[in-house]
Amino acid sequence: MSSSSDFQQDRHSFSGSPQKWTDFELPGDTLYYRFTSDMSNTEWGYKFTVTAGHLGRFQTGFEILKQMLSEERVIPHLPLAKIWEWQVGVACRQTGHQRLKAIHLLLKIVQCSSQGDCDLTLLKPLWQLFTHMENNSCQDTAKPAILLPLHRALAELFFVTENRVAELGSLQEYLLALNTEDHLHRCTAQ
Repeated sequence: MSSSSDFQQDRHSFSGSPQKWTDFELPGDTLYYRFTSDMSNTEWGYKFTVTAGHLGRFQTGFEILKQMLSEERVIPHLPLAKIWEWQVGVACRQTGHQRLKAIHLLLKIVQCSSQGDCDLTLLKPLWQLFTHMENNSCQDTAKPAILLPLHRALAELFFVTENRVAELGSLQEYLLALNTEDHLHRCTAQ
């Protein structure tokens, strides 16, 4: 298998049992393959699966989705609820710059969505992370109040989301869904 018809670029050769085959990645949008039998037995051949794109290509997906969310004429045709659900999961699982980029996309989705497009209660794990960061920054008065990029990104996400929910008239339901019963009891006691 190769990315060029002359089998000179990105060449991968396999022979023998399927256990000897390994996953690999080829650049570009075309795969060339050649199957040659040595007629040593009467098996039917080999089967392989080709998947476009690579699940680990976060930057590519981010750029495509960011561009799509920037095009007003494209937004009505996007399955925003599914993209939202997927993107919240990405923001919860990723770390570092990838988490920041996922939060950036969540922010864009909140800004361009209409009522009912996104289940905002899915933000609960990120809300818990944010409130944990808030509590830690309030308790540590010895250090200057410099917010980490993740803290700033989450603050902006929840500020914009809260304003958006208030515009749509469902702020109380949103806040109740994000907070735990224990947190609500503590707030009431205060």
